[in-house]
Amino acid sequence: MSKNIDMWALIEKNKRNTVVLIVVFIVFMAVLGYVFGYVYGNGYYGLAIGFSVALVTGIAVYYGGDSVVLGISGAKKIEKRDNPQLFNVVEEMAVASGLPMPEVYIIDDTAPNAFATGRNPGHAKIAVTLGLLQKLNRDELQGVVAHEMSHVKNYDILYATLVGVLVGSVALLCDFFLRYTFFSGGRRSRKDSKGGGAQAILMIIAIVLAILAPIFAKLLQLAVSRQREYLADATGVQLTRNPLALAGALEKISGDTEVLEAANRATQHLYIVNPIKSFEARAKSASLFSTHPSIQDRISILKALAHQQ
Repeated sequence: MSKNIDMWALIEKNKRNTVVLIVVFIVFMAVLGYVFGYVYGNGYYGLAIGFSVALVTGIAVYYGGDSVVLGISGAKKIEKRDNPQLFNVVEEMAVASGLPMPEVYIIDDTAPNAFATGRNPGHAKIAVTLGLLQKLNRDELQGVVAHEMSHVKNYDILYATLVGVLVGSVALLCDFFLRYTFFSGGRRSRKDSKGGGAQAILMIIAIVLAILAPIFAKLLQLAVSRQREYLADATGVQLTRNPLALAGALEKISGDTEVLEAANRATQHLYIVNPIKSFEARAKSASLFSTHPSIQDRISILKALAHQQ
């Protein structure tokens, strides 16, 4: 019983963190814009730009981010008649999780993988590759779908999207500042040039901030992604009562040598297993920069759960 209480506590924490993230994101972008704007003579103008970037991109991704991700991935929506087994598995996991039936998509690619997207359980989408359907048995497919439904249940899909917006917006604003600095020669307006050394120091701080801010934002995205994979594995096992099925699926997906053509750096954190093979190999020795926790660790935990049943 305590496990269920802990799980619900984590889900509620996800919801609270989403609200906190929105507020912090808008404030951070506004402050960043103010600093950059001040360097060039008008901090309030920069603040307005930073706030506008945060607000517009946040609203756009909140309402349309899932469509963009599905479009980039080449995912096509299907009906039950198109793949009855997949639809039945998704229906089973929707019932088990107590969530509405999500829309189901298939990516025409022979590399096995899957992801969930959408802003909330009422607007959730689950996408699986053709390779996943071909290479996994029904129990393993159920384990993968349960994992993705767990991302929906735990409100990971919205949180992951918002973190992605933070990373992209911070990088966009910092890149604009650095390009403008180099092309303009780093000159401020004449009326503000009397500051001498103080202004030069502020310029250096702004440049350092522009370089480091996207790195810190990216590290935050990676840390968030890793923690939510562990949580989704645990919640998925609660839905299927079959940890070995998910363990087997992870082994097959991670061991498959085919490259998922539709995946890229912007979407890799959404998949159940990192689809970028070369990055996944390096991540074993550099977990700080990995979008996913170690596959070996995840499989070991799942097998340990099987022994406890």
